Amino acid sequence: MPKLGSSSGSILVSLLLIFFSLLTQNVATNSNLSFKEAPKFYNSPSCSAINFSENAVHVAMTLDIAYLRGSMAAILSVLQHSSCPENIIFHFVASSSAETTHLNLTIAKSFPYLHFTIYPIQDIAAVAGLISTSIRSALDCPLNYARNYLADLLPQYLHKVVYLDSDLVLVDDIAKLAATPLTEDSVLAAPEYCNANFTTYFTPTFWSNPSLSLTFANRNRKPCYFNTGVMVIDLDRWKAGDYTTKIVEWMELQKRMRIYELGSLPPFLLVFAGNIAPVDHRWNQHGLGGDNFRGLCRDLHPGPVSLLHWSGKGKPWVRLDSNRPCPLDALWAPYDLLQTSYTLES
Repeated sequence: MPKLGSSSGSILVSLLLIFFSLLTQNVATNSNLSFKEAPKFYNSPSCSAINFSENAVHVAMTLDIAYLRGSMAAILSVLQHSSCPENIIFHFVASSSAETTHLNLTIAKSFPYLHFTIYPIQDIAAVAGLISTSIRSALDCPLNYARNYLADLLPQYLHKVVYLDSDLVLVDDIAKLAATPLTEDSVLAAPEYCNANFTTYFTPTFWSNPSLSLTFANRNRKPCYFNTGVMVIDLDRWKAGDYTTKIVEWMELQKRMRIYELGSLPPFLLVFAGNIAPVDHRWNQHGLGGDNFRGLCRDLHPGPVSLLHWSGKGKPWVRLDSNRPCPLDALWAPYDLLQTSYTLES
């Protein structure tokens, strides 16, 4: 590789300084966001008293400053549409202990009655070391891989958890999703999409290698695409099958011989596709963020809707702030708890 000359080296240093300056400004801006206090939601008369290991609905989400606005909206939507909101317990995974204090205060201020705990990933450097670059830099954040480690991070008394991304809102009772029955051999449940072109998720290197492509050759395994932003996970079965290790092994292989392009999804497909319990498509109307290259607006899939998911490049709060919203972003806006200068003055 040729060495950089003094001129090109100076340009590179300048570009790096600009990049880190913008990154620091972005983090500082997001960390200074102020959020309104959400109303308190009460259990309906039919709800039983909460038992943390029995009748509670456990929800796991990642939590970071960059996506905090989306997370706040998601939390509000879960509580607002639940028949037993006081029986919901949130488990947030953060990338570092340094952010935990600020995130704790922010959540507690807007949701003073919420049952929640924040768990920092202890060895974030080790997680980052497993990540290969993908088609979108946002997918390369270590926190995007936190779902791989939930069984290790969450309390041992938890048996089942609903995992949710931060760019979605629910318009139905999450208890219905949490009650999804898992088949005898399944570790997780999610909406499946068997008409997707499954081959596009992996590179020609993968498909041309018989020892790799035979991963999906089992006649009893029909691999279908599923979105990992909404999953019901049996943590006991996950630990018994050592599925974190299985996912990490695929990530390590990816570092040696590029077998896929798209972030944290392909390892889940390699390990679980064809062996998951089905969930009605209403529980993940995904792709509302548009395609990963141009962020073009998309419509809802046909059928009923229980969960709206802005997966993809465009996020509703960004498009609303820039006065370039997609039509469906109006469905996210009522859950936005951001305290603007206008609301502060009012």
